[in-house]
Formats: sequence, structure tokens, C-alpha cells
Amino acid sequence: MTNVNRVTPLRVALFEPRIPPNTGNIARTCAAFQVPLTLIEPLGFDIDDRSVRRAGLDYWPHVDVSTSAGFAELQSSLRSEQRIIGCSRRAGVCLNAFQFQLGDVLLFGREDTGLPDDVRQRCDAIVTIPMPGAAGDDGQGGVRSLNLSVATALVTYQAGLQLRLW
Repeated sequence: MTNVNRVTPLRVALFEPRIPPNTGNIARTCAAFQVPLTLIEPLGFDIDDRSVRRAGLDYWPHVDVSTSAGFAELQSSLRSEQRIIGCSRRAGVCLNAFQFQLGDVLLFGREDTGLPDDVRQRCDAIVTIPMPGAAGDDGQGGVRSLNLSVATALVTYQAGLQLRLW
């Protein structure tokens, strides 16, 4: 585990993740893109849970992972020039229209509830992945959301591409 205070070009943060395989898959994505991963407690599993390790396969040694005791701790650990960019299926700037900056932290919510309103309000911005097949506000008529690991990969790739990290 590394120090969350270290500024990197981009960071992924998971708010209270619940599903071990999602976290393992996200860790694998972070390893591939060399983007640090911060897990914001409480977690819905033990970090050494076998299913987390299995989903990340043998890539865990290549993941720069840290934990934060809560959202407030993550927020207070950042430098003034760093922004927290909340990623949500609703009420955000379209991903392809958003201007990322070096040092941004990409924050993803829980699989079951997303980002709570109080956390959303403390983000510097909210981005949304455009989904032509999205369900309506009532949750009917389409896809309600993408899997967390898929959404994380899409946003991370788009941000890194825009910042010319790859």
C-alpha cells in the first residue's frame, strides 16, 4: 500500500465498494493503465478476500493501492489543485465533453447505491457516461447503469486519453 497523499496524473477512488470481483477487476484496470487506486472505507469485504485477489489475478503486485478511512480523509489528503470528479449515471456533464486535469481523482460510488448526495455535493464536478439505451428516471425501459468495473475502465481510459497519458 502506498500513500494517498502522493499526487499522480490521475487516481481512481472507490467509495465503499461492496463486491469483491468488481474491485479486483478495477484493480486490474488500474494496473494496466498505471493509475493508483484508493479504496474508501468501510469496505464490504476484507482486502485480502480470496475473490478480490482472484478477480485481480496475479496483477495485485502491479497496483498502487491505498485505503482511506472515509471520504473526508480522502478529501483532506488532496492538494488544493486536485479535484474530485464524481462519476455517476445521473445529472453530470457528459464524459466526452468534460475537461480533465492532471491530478484529478475519479470517484466511483457503491455498486448498490452509487454516490450519496452529500458526497456528490462535495465533488468538484460530476461526469456521466452517455448511454443511448439508458432507462428512464423511473428505472424502466432500458439499462439502469453499467457495471462498476466497466464504468471505471471507460472513464479512466477517456480521462487518460484526454490528458495524453497513453
